[in-house]
Amino acid sequence: MKITVFTSNQPRHISLIKSLALIADEVFAVQECNTVFPGQVDDFFKRSDVMKNYFTHVINAEEKVFGSPGFLPSNVRSLSLKTGDLDKLDIDILRPALQSDYYIVFGSSYIKGELIEFLVGKKAINIHMGLSPFYRGSSCNFWALYDNKPDYVGATIHLLSTGLDSGKMLFHALPAVDEVDPFLLGMYAVKSAHSGLVSAIESGELLKIPVVEQNKSQEIRYTRNKDFTDEVAFEYLKNMLTAQDVSYALKNRDLSILLNPYVS
Repeated sequence: MKITVFTSNQPRHISLIKSLALIADEVFAVQECNTVFPGQVDDFFKRSDVMKNYFTHVINAEEKVFGSPGFLPSNVRSLSLKTGDLDKLDIDILRPALQSDYYIVFGSSYIKGELIEFLVGKKAINIHMGLSPFYRGSSCNFWALYDNKPDYVGATIHLLSTGLDSGKMLFHALPAVDEVDPFLLGMYAVKSAHSGLVSAIESGELLKIPVVEQNKSQEIRYTRNKDFTDEVAFEYLKNMLTAQDVSYALKNRDLSILLNPYVS
């Protein structure tokens, strides 16, 4: 079995590649790269004292759940790009990676043109970190927590579409009930998404799951990268939920509003 994944280079992205490599004969990993020190280095997120403080929490939580950045397994062929370069790349460069059994997108830039048409035709799967259709756009789990809704922290496994996060849904993945701080909760949501997806691929059931259209009338927030500012991050840190708040919300989570919820 061959799997192609379009992703990034943070430990959580590397962890997905490693998990896929355990069940596949060969993995093609197209990685769009950013700094692994967000908030400290100007890149996708700007450098500032507030961002450094915020992302210190993110990095610590990510390291606890996924470890540090590291090398990939021997059955992975990787192509590293600067974030945003994928759309400018001649699709012929990607041809070796376009003959796979499964195509996964997790944390890549917005894919357009000939490549998106190919991937949609191949029923590529997108991991959206957020519970669609309730939270769509960027940094959705952050905004769910900002809204004091840790019960809306999770992931949506859906078919890739030409619209952002708008594809037909297969299932939602959720972190198990636990008394953890919000940063760890977000990383456990990522881990649950990886586990649910890998399990569905390994069992052969992934593309047999009936898909469901997203009901846009249920949307709570649609956010863009520009919405995540120093002021917003500062307010979030100042009013951050406690581990007890998180645990209480998860215990009272309404799973009936979700699609085939996978909890781990």
